[in-house]
Amino acid sequence: MSLSLPADPPRSRSLTGVVEQSLRALTGESDWFAPARSVIVFLVDGLGSHNLAARRGHARFLGATGGRRDVARTVFPSTTAAALTSLLTGTETGAHGIVGYRARIPGTDLAPNQLHGWETDGLDPRVWQRRAPLFETHANAGGRAFVVSRPSYTGTGFTEATLRGAEFFPSDDLHERVRIAADLAARHPGSITYLYAPELDTAGHRDGWESDRWTDALEQLDDAARRLAQTIHPSTGVLLTADHGMVDVPAHKHVLLREGDALLDDVVLIGGEPRMLHLYTSEGRGDAVARTWHDSEDARAWVMTRDEAIAAGLFGSPVDDEVRPRIGDVLIAARGRFAFYDDREADKRAQRMIGQHGSLTDEERTVPLLRLGAFA
Repeated sequence: MSLSLPADPPRSRSLTGVVEQSLRALTGESDWFAPARSVIVFLVDGLGSHNLAARRGHARFLGATGGRRDVARTVFPSTTAAALTSLLTGTETGAHGIVGYRARIPGTDLAPNQLHGWETDGLDPRVWQRRAPLFETHANAGGRAFVVSRPSYTGTGFTEATLRGAEFFPSDDLHERVRIAADLAARHPGSITYLYAPELDTAGHRDGWESDRWTDALEQLDDAARRLAQTIHPSTGVLLTADHGMVDVPAHKHVLLREGDALLDDVVLIGGEPRMLHLYTSEGRGDAVARTWHDSEDARAWVMTRDEAIAAGLFGSPVDDEVRPRIGDVLIAARGRFAFYDDREADKRAQRMIGQHGSLTDEERTVPLLRLGAFA
């Protein structure tokens, strides 16, 4: 099978470089950013550059902050667990090992959730995630690192896996988080602060990014970003970016996989998420499963084997030997506005999700890279 995938724009910047370059700005050595006394990385979960451009009138501050070139490319799969780990370790998915929303533990029939499986399936944050967090490295070198996020993320396995070494400051209110981050950056020269905003992503998953609820959340975000720009110390550099964008998938574009479906022949486990499935197959049946899916679903998805995806560089290069078996034998990356669901599962709540991501489209993979303060 020939494999034709969307190409990254020439000279596009990767999300994997954002924190590393921000840290280098503290010593005046960044290739991307101007020197800064302290740094805030403002991560807005679910804010794609296409989504922002389409609702520019509801985000006048952010819309006026950057231009068409102020973007970055997130990793593959374009999902939170993989992207945030890449952002916070500076490495691709094939190195740190968080290869999707759900991924198989090699040698088992388990495919735990990569955001919550640390608690439910016993994933070890210091082993399963295979690269040192950049905040830990900065702290070990004598720097200060802070996280300002929701209280529910305090002490979780995913926080330990990606943000250990940082001091955690919780708040449920976005504007309070902004105030805390600005204060920390002002009081601690040489520090880096990770400011996390999940509100937009939550609204998008529930009601879609084209909904009034998402637009309301965007307006709140825009106001918070404006206030941050007004209150930070002049020598604080702020970089606002995201982990992925979002597409709305209507119910009539759900592809439901049911018992007896030929697409499930020789598939023993399904991981990933609806717009980017990992199919784990019976021994030696990966190529056959890929052919079946290609013949049936080529118009609705990019279909590739594990080896084809790795050869195409989708998981970075090289892919660590311990990470390879976590990747599905066959990968199904949705085109257009489609999503694939295992309808055999009793819990149908995921099928009510409207805003989705995970695949290779520009809407999902292109994110803002907006500079404020000393970075402007």
